[in-house]
Order: sequence, then structure tokens, then C-alpha cells
Amino acid sequence: MATYLHVFHRNVFTLLSLCISLFMLACSEVKGPVAVGPIPSERQMNWQEMEYYAFIHFGINTFTDVEWGYGDKSPSLFNPSDLDCRQWAKVCKDAGMKGIILTAKHHDGFCLWPSEYTEYSVKQSPWRGGKGDLVRELSDACKEYGLKLGIYLSPWDRNHPDYGKPEYITYFRNQLRELLSDYGDIFEVWFDGANGGSGYYGGANEERRIDRRTYYDWPHTFELVRELQPNAVIFSDGGPDVRWCGNEEGWVSETNWSLLRRDEVWPGYPNYKELRTGHPDGTHWVPAEVNVSMRPGWFYHAYEDDRVKTLPELLNIYYYSFGRNGTLLINFPIDKRGLIHEIDARRIVELAEAVKADFKINLIQSATVTASNVRGNSDTYAAANVIDSTKDTYWATDDKVTKASLDITWSEPVEFNRFLVQEYIRLGQRVESFTLEAYVEDTWKEIASETTIGYKRILRFPTVLTTQVRFTINDVKGPPLISTIGFYNAPRLLTAPVVRRDKEGRVSMQAADPDADIYYTVDGTTPTLQSQKYTSDFPVEGKILIRAITANSLTGEVSPETHEQFDISRKNWKIDGDAEMENVIDGNPLTHWHQVGATMPLDLVIDLGTMYTIEGFRYLPEQSYPASGIIFNYQFYTSADNQQWKLASEGEFSNIKNNPLWQTRKFPAARARFVKFRAINNTENDAVAGYAEFDILTK
Repeated sequence: MATYLHVFHRNVFTLLSLCISLFMLACSEVKGPVAVGPIPSERQMNWQEMEYYAFIHFGINTFTDVEWGYGDKSPSLFNPSDLDCRQWAKVCKDAGMKGIILTAKHHDGFCLWPSEYTEYSVKQSPWRGGKGDLVRELSDACKEYGLKLGIYLSPWDRNHPDYGKPEYITYFRNQLRELLSDYGDIFEVWFDGANGGSGYYGGANEERRIDRRTYYDWPHTFELVRELQPNAVIFSDGGPDVRWCGNEEGWVSETNWSLLRRDEVWPGYPNYKELRTGHPDGTHWVPAEVNVSMRPGWFYHAYEDDRVKTLPELLNIYYYSFGRNGTLLINFPIDKRGLIHEIDARRIVELAEAVKADFKINLIQSATVTASNVRGNSDTYAAANVIDSTKDTYWATDDKVTKASLDITWSEPVEFNRFLVQEYIRLGQRVESFTLEAYVEDTWKEIASETTIGYKRILRFPTVLTTQVRFTINDVKGPPLISTIGFYNAPRLLTAPVVRRDKEGRVSMQAADPDADIYYTVDGTTPTLQSQKYTSDFPVEGKILIRAITANSLTGEVSPETHEQFDISRKNWKIDGDAEMENVIDGNPLTHWHQVGATMPLDLVIDLGTMYTIEGFRYLPEQSYPASGIIFNYQFYTSADNQQWKLASEGEFSNIKNNPLWQTRKFPAARARFVKFRAINNTENDAVAGYAEFDILTK
């Protein structure tokens, strides 16, 4: 009996000990961090992790050679000869993109699907015998290549007779219902901020303005999207899920909060420059999407075949978009055949290869990482989590910590020129500023001092050789949560040289790397290491095409080409006015002049010095930020004597506000010594005409 009692007491004691141990373990378990500020939804997280996807612009504009159609052109013009959505999908897949957003209807109102609610669509075109459905073909191609599909539906419709009336909202939502019901899962619904203005409007040919804040009744439109595509994010200037980055040039600010005072912003928001940084005191999680085109325009124009963005330009866009806590939406202007042009396709694959080379080896994998503070001294939140290649683990500090650092140490010296860092944003964006230092020649040297991080931040800097780096978080909204850190040594990339000609006709060339050599040709042939080597400026009087490369003469590596087509020299041109007016024709796009008057229109008159046969002109608005006086509507006149003037061209520079690049217009040739460029109005509706450069095209 005593033996049984002994066993019983021993078991009870063991059980009690186990209970006490479990209780103590529970009491000692480190409490996890809580969310700070707004946090992303699951649909926003899925979108953010896509990082990189394509835009497609295609429609009547492709065949009329304009950016913003008026809505008055016949559907019979839409007739691509070799349209192949599978080619689009393959190019995007090869480029590493995760999805495609199609402009199913742009501002001209032409629909790329056979909408039940309008005749202004592909069903009235000769393409596929009027039986085609481009949205269907792209949906099928995306499924075949494992890509997600997104839809752009322009709120503005320059064709529809009811635009500006309540009846149009019913039409708009009916079309939205078609697109979101008939083509499978949609990952993003894209609403443009361009709303209201001149149009055809069923033959009315008038200007119709709307209240951008109230006309569309956006809350109920968003409800329709949630009903039909609950997993889709909604894009507009103010979201509700994804916001515009505030420009169409391929960048978002270095300080970029995924937060926004959302209720203050709407499609067409006039203070759009705020969207480049977000709001640090934002009430909602509305991250930025960077939209940019492969070419100056969004729709295809043959004259831009030599203006496809170079690899260095695309790399800058890469680092200035989701390298700054954004995503990248890059546009392909589909050509008249219905294909992504060969140049664009080749260039985007070059970008994919360059990015792969830049991030081939993460040097931190061979390093030791220690932290100044770890939350509760727990392995759950250890510094090692930043190198475990798992997105759901992270280094965390105790709640009261406002400044913390990670020390990264290698046993042997390493070289790197890229730094990548990510926050665990599921619990909010926290870091307000950070620094990066390296131990070089027995002292700590600051490499970078930056602000926000967010989902992903990537820094570029001159190559550093070191065995020790310190990453310090200086200011935070809450205890920092860092999920990933990386160091990379990207290969050197030679950039195309900058080629300019000044007012006197002297050509200069400049390479980004002062040690690189420049080789060029003036006869239209491809430059090589055996071509003329640039050593000093040289004069060129007449029309000339200069092709140039930057090269490493030791290795034989060469950069992409620069093509610059110059017309006649401007050294004999005269413009009456102040000294700064010469900036208009000085050949330097970084200088500018503003013509200010009481009212528009404003005239720029140029004496060319002698008679020429003129067949066009080029206008470049101010290139600094923020720019002013960007001309929208214009007239161009020619004259032999500065007395009798003939109108040679008039129209608008569509989308120039968001895309302030060279604008080229051609017209029937005319003999003239004097030209007059008249600014009818500008994008801000004030009395300022701004110029970086102005040039003419001669025959």
C-alpha cells in the first residue's frame, strides 16, 4: 500500500511541476508587436508583392497618331493587321512582369470589347470581321502565360452624348459591370484622373466640365467593384487602394509614405504633387504606383521608334519606383500591327537581364548580423531574421526603443554598391529616417542618410570595400520591424552619352563616367571603337544625325547608342525680348524662359535670318520641377516678311502636363523667314508660356 502511495505522490508532484513550468513559460513568452497606424489589406499586400506589371495602350489613337482622341473618328479605322495578345503576354513574362492592365476604353470612348451599351467599339470595326473581343483575347493570353489581368476604364468619354449628365453614370457602370463580370479574375481596376473638357459628345462638339469630386458618385462605383471583384485593388489619384505617384516620368519621391489622407483626395486632385510623397499623417493605407511609358507617348507613334527608353533610363525607373516603396506599371504602346514593337520588346528584356545581374548574389548571406536591441531577447525577433529569406519573419525591438542598429560583419573584405531593406509592413510603415555606414580605412564613413523604407527601399552608391557595415534607424513611428536586408555588387553599366548642339552650332558630348571614351559617326552608320573619337567640341552648320556610344576601350564594352537629329544651326536666329529669351534656342534643355502676359494668347516670333522651306516644329516645355507655363493649345504661323502670316498648324499637346517631353508637329511645307508660335492656353489656365527649347524642321 505504501508503494502505491509513493508512486501516486510522485506522479502528482511531476504533474504539478509540469504545470508550473508551462505556466512560467506562458508568463515569460514575449508579446508580439502591435500595428502602428494604418495597415494594408490582404488585397493590397498581394498587389504590392507583384511589384512590376505592364500597361497596354491601344485603340483608335494608334491609327490616328494622336494621344487623346476627340471621340469623332470612325471605328472602321481600327484594323490591326497582326494583332497577337500572346505576343504581348510572352514579352511581359520574359521581362519578369506579373500582370497586364489593358486600356479597355480611353478618353475617346472607343471600346476594345463588344459592349452591349454602345456601337462605338470593335464590333463596328473591320478587325475580326466585327466579331472580335480584344479583352477576351488578352484574358486568355494572360491565363496561358500565368499573368494577372487588370482593366483601365476611362471615366471621361469624349464620344458619348450623355457625358456630363446623370445618365452617363449608368452607362459607365454598365460597362464596368461587363468588364468585371465576363473576363475572369481582375487584379486591378484603373480609373484615370483626366475628367471633362472638349469632345465630340455624339456630335455636340463642345466643352463639358464636371465636378470631379461628386459627378461620378465614386463610393457607389467602388462598391460595384468590391461586389464583382472583391480581390481587385482600385487605382485612382486617391485610391481607395492604390494611388498615383503624381507624375508620368517614372519616379516617386525618396520620401514615400504608403499613407494618405484619403478622404481629401479624388480623381483629378489638383494638389497631385502631394501624391509623390504620400502623407506621414495619412488616415488610410494607400501606396503609390509609378506609371510610365516605354516611349514619350502612351500610344504608338512611328516617329518615336528612336525614342524608346534606353537601358540606363529604364534602370533609373526601376530604382526610382519599387526601389522607393512603389510598384512599377510600365506601358507598351501597341503598334498598328497589333504587336509590341521589336525595339520595346528587346529593351524590356535587357532591363530584366540587367536587374538579374545587379541582384545576382546577396553578400549578406556570408555575414554575421547583430542587433543593438532585440524584442524581449527572443529568438523570434532576432537580427538573423533579416537574412533568412523568409518574408514573414523580422527583426523587432522593444516597444520603447526609438533608435536601433544592426551591425553586419564579414570575415573577409567585400565590395558592394547596392543596399536593399524592407519593413514588415503588415503591421504598418514605421521608419522615418535611417543611415548606412561602412568601416573604411579605420574609420566609420557614412554611405547614405535617407528617410522612409516601407515595402522595399533600394539604394545605389559608389562601390564600397569593407568588412563591417552599420545600419541605424534614427527616427520611427513605432518600434522598427525589419524583414529583409541585402548587399549587392552590381556590374558597371556604361550609359549612353549626352549629345547637344548650342545656338552657335557647336556640338558637345558628355559621358556619365569621366574615364569613359566617346565614339561617334555623322554619316548615319553605327558607331564602333573604330569610329571617330570625341576629344573636343566641333561646329556643325546644317542638318545632321549624330550617333554616339560610350565605351570602355580596355574591355571593349559599349553603351547603348545616343541618336540626335539636329536641323539647321540657330546661330543667326533672332528673338526680340530680354536676355533670357535666348534660352529658348540655346540647345540646352535645362535652361528655360517664361513669357508672362496679362492674358493669353502669347506669341513667340523668331527671325530665322534667311528663307527656309519649313515642314514642322518642335516644342519642349520647361524641364525643371515644378514646371510652369506648359503650353496645351497652340497655333503655328509662317511668314516671309513678318507682316503677312499664314496658319500652318494648330491643335493641342495631349497629356503634356503629365508627360512634358518634346512635342513634334509636321505640316505641308512652306517657305518662310519668320515663324510665330502662339500659346493659346496652358495646363494651369494662367497667362504664362514656358519654353525650354524651340526648333523648326526644314525640308
